[in-house]
Amino acid sequence: MRTILTLITILMFFGCESEGELTLKKIGSGQVSSEATLRFTGTFEPEGGNKVTGTANIYKEGDRYKLSLKDFSISSGPDLKVYLSKTNRPDSFINLGSLGSGTSQTYTVPEGVSFATYPYVLIHCQQFNHLFATAALKSNSL
Repeated sequence: MRTILTLITILMFFGCESEGELTLKKIGSGQVSSEATLRFTGTFEPEGGNKVTGTANIYKEGDRYKLSLKDFSISSGPDLKVYLSKTNRPDSFINLGSLGSGTSQTYTVPEGVSFATYPYVLIHCQQFNHLFATAALKSNSL
């Protein structure tokens, strides 16, 4: 029994070591135009002993929304995804795509998403179900 518990503990600490074949594809990103209006913003907070800095900004560009990660850095991990979530946990979310590299990244938000319903941005290791960071979105009053 002790051996099994030790093995489970080791897997929990080192489980996020390799990417799965089905999650390697980058789902999507884009750029924010200079005419876009900042509508929501949130500062990333670390989860589970990870390190993170930066903000999540939601811009309205015409009739579409885009999520932009600014001044962003995070502890490395495989299969990291960017989610819009109903809660600060990955239990009901929209997957915006694989986390890219760099301090500035942009993702297109699907049409019809309500930020009153999805007020969190999460960085999550999908393959091993490990939450790395959360950002609670707040309205940017005009």
